[in-house]
Amino acid sequence: MEEEAKPIRQFQRRLNPHLQEVVRAEVLKLLQAGIIYPISDSPWVSPTQVVPKKSGITVVQNEKGEEITTRLTSGWRVCIDYRKLNAVTRKDHFPLPFIDQVLERVSRHPFYCFLDGYSGYFQIEIDLADQEKTTFTCPFGTYAYRRMPFGLCNAPATFQRCMLTIFSDMVERIMEVFMDDITVYGGTFEECLVNLEAVLHRCIEKDLVLNWEKCHFMVRQGIVLGHIISEKGIEVDKAKVEIIVKLPSPTTVKGVRCQHSFDQLKKFLTTTPIVRAPNWQLPFELMCDASDFAIGVVLGQREDGKPYVIYYASKTLNEAQRNYTTTEKELLVVVFALDKFRAYLVGSFIIVFTDHSALKYLLTKQDAKARLIRWILLLQEFDLQIKDKKGVENVVADHLSRLVIAHNSHPLPINDDFPEESLMFLVKTPWYAHIANYLVTGEIPSEWNAQDRKHFFAKIHSYYWEEPFLFKCCADQIIRKCVPEDEQQGILSHCHENACGGHFASQKTAMKVLQSGFTWPSLFKDAHIMCRNCDRCQRLGKLTKRNQMPMNPILIVELVDVWGIDFMGPFPMSFGNSYILVGVDYVSKWVKAIPCKQNDHRVVLKFLKENIFSRFGMPKAIINDGGAHFCNKPFEALLSKYGVKHKVATPYRPQTSGQVELANREIKNILMKMVNSNRKDWSIRLHDSLWAYRTTYKTILGMSLYRLVIRLMAPRVGVATMVMLASRTVIILSMVKHAISLWKLNTKLGGAIKKLNMDLIKAGEKRFLDLNEMEELRNNAYINSKVAKQRMKKWHDQLIANKEFQEGQRVLMYDTRLHIFPGKLKSRWIGPFVIHRVYSNGVVELLNSNGKDSFKVNGYRLKPFMEPFKPENEEINLLKPQKA
Repeated sequence: MEEEAKPIRQFQRRLNPHLQEVVRAEVLKLLQAGIIYPISDSPWVSPTQVVPKKSGITVVQNEKGEEITTRLTSGWRVCIDYRKLNAVTRKDHFPLPFIDQVLERVSRHPFYCFLDGYSGYFQIEIDLADQEKTTFTCPFGTYAYRRMPFGLCNAPATFQRCMLTIFSDMVERIMEVFMDDITVYGGTFEECLVNLEAVLHRCIEKDLVLNWEKCHFMVRQGIVLGHIISEKGIEVDKAKVEIIVKLPSPTTVKGVRCQHSFDQLKKFLTTTPIVRAPNWQLPFELMCDASDFAIGVVLGQREDGKPYVIYYASKTLNEAQRNYTTTEKELLVVVFALDKFRAYLVGSFIIVFTDHSALKYLLTKQDAKARLIRWILLLQEFDLQIKDKKGVENVVADHLSRLVIAHNSHPLPINDDFPEESLMFLVKTPWYAHIANYLVTGEIPSEWNAQDRKHFFAKIHSYYWEEPFLFKCCADQIIRKCVPEDEQQGILSHCHENACGGHFASQKTAMKVLQSGFTWPSLFKDAHIMCRNCDRCQRLGKLTKRNQMPMNPILIVELVDVWGIDFMGPFPMSFGNSYILVGVDYVSKWVKAIPCKQNDHRVVLKFLKENIFSRFGMPKAIINDGGAHFCNKPFEALLSKYGVKHKVATPYRPQTSGQVELANREIKNILMKMVNSNRKDWSIRLHDSLWAYRTTYKTILGMSLYRLVIRLMAPRVGVATMVMLASRTVIILSMVKHAISLWKLNTKLGGAIKKLNMDLIKAGEKRFLDLNEMEELRNNAYINSKVAKQRMKKWHDQLIANKEFQEGQRVLMYDTRLHIFPGKLKSRWIGPFVIHRVYSNGVVELLNSNGKDSFKVNGYRLKPFMEPFKPENEEINLLKPQKA
């Protein structure tokens, strides 16, 4: 048995009453003979099967009234289905004789005696320890064999070994034995009788029992292994040529003209003798032909100028072979014939007749297809000559190639390779070929220069050749096997992803290979490529700052052209308010915010009309996230009415509307420091927070928001704000002082205005200076903002990994929703998806799994999907046609 084989118990199969009686009679007979015995505790149980049994030979008439010999089906044989037991049985590879060679040796003798062993297998005992493995079940119980039954995979080899041991000095001299069929022959009646006496004495000596019903003595011919053997040679069994006898007549115009030839061919194929043993002193002739669906071959010889047949063969083509070109089919016939009749043709001169004249020139053609070149190389083993013969002359092979076989009696595929063939696949020369050649022969390639030789001899001392492997003594003084390219992928896969692998990184995977005793020059590089391309390893890990896309800052020239809006909250209830709606201008950073009770679209529409549209005019664009309060029909209708573009941020990418997110954070931080302990007064503190935020110096602008937008009140508001944050008492005093200073200022301003208003030229100049000053402030703010954003982009981009996406590329996407619904031991990376379009702002459009729908994500959540690692020396199967 094979190692680690586990016992197999099968249930019994249903049998009809008639077959049950057959089984009952067989069980009783075997019990009485002591061949089987009851058993109830065997771990091995196989079911019973009943099949027809041929016994004896009789003579019957065919449709033409001719008498033909045939075997009779005279009973039933009870067999055991040992297929599952055979699957775990260690096979006995004792060879069985070749049928054609047995037929050649027993043919062309005048007298024969045919003997048949009686229940031959039952004459061999089974070892006591193995008897329980033969247990079978039937409707009458479970039984085990003491003697070898039919159905065991090693039974034929065991029985043939036993028979050859018994008759070893007689086989191929006076008799032939194939399993339990014994054929005794002689050149005369007396010689055959003497040979029969010797065989029967040996049977008595070895207690070998014969079945007298199936024995035939001193006959002129008989059926051996499905063929009729006689003094004439090997004849066809007429019971097995019915398919040729019943061939339909031709139906085409050309075929009808050849009706006489067709009838003659059927006659030649079904009359005797048609097959003779080969004459090894003469050359062999192969007649080959191919049709669209089958091929036909005839092996023969020519004696005294007359041809005679040794062997026929035909085969249907599979689906791939039917697509071959005519030249490929004709050469495939030759390859099939040389493999089929290899035992006859090796070492002999062969003449191949074919109706495809191009084959004669293929043997010298240099630029043929790979498949044809490969087959031509296979033909070099044989001493052959190809001759052209028209199809009308090559009638036998031509007709065999056109037979329509209803059932495939020979299911094995056409074997177009040979046992000694080593060109089945194109494989690169191993990387250590020069090292091995030098260690064995002491030679190095002549084309190497001095530098190549110096580098080679510097490392050759570490290698050792032990046929057929190369070993290297590594730096750690451990000897490891050098692995060729075609084995490297399997070793890496085993050490990385098998049960003992653990999907470690490239360094640990390579070290595990070294620990296993293997090495090659590109080990660490190959391990890195494999780990990088491993599907499971790619789906591990989180998003970091290095995964971010390059920064694309939004730089607007004009004030209040672009606004960003967003909701903050929910907060603790404060005078009925739970949310804050914030709007930010992208140029001046001016902030508008209101407390609100709900975060729905009605609040948004009212905010836009009252706080932005009516005070600052119509903007060019509004940026917000994808919330339902912003993405709805009333909101779209309002923006469409006033011609405002609506920009929606990429899902799970708040940086798209980063300006408003920054304002939200600043306002939230101010409120946290200003509210009381119960945090319910935040709504009345909101305006104070806005006042503080607007009067704070902004580094990116180089000034405060007030100075940029409402320049005149900025200094005083800034002082008042600082005083208010000190204490309420100081606030009151500062307000009084402020009122006094305002009164004085207004008095002076009033006089000045009165004076200036009388001079229109000076008033115009003053107005012109004010406008220029305002324009200068805005230009300075724009330049400061541009410089700050460039500096920020440079700092941001130098900390990220360079990622470039192309249309059609396959990528994995990080599933952010798993943060909300966590799943342990579940990968956050899904896909792969195919990129449909890449935008300049870092947005990537992906195709859904159906290949039709698409959706947009930020490149931050994507990473390239590395295809599984494939070795460089990819094997190319030349047996299958390559599609263009």
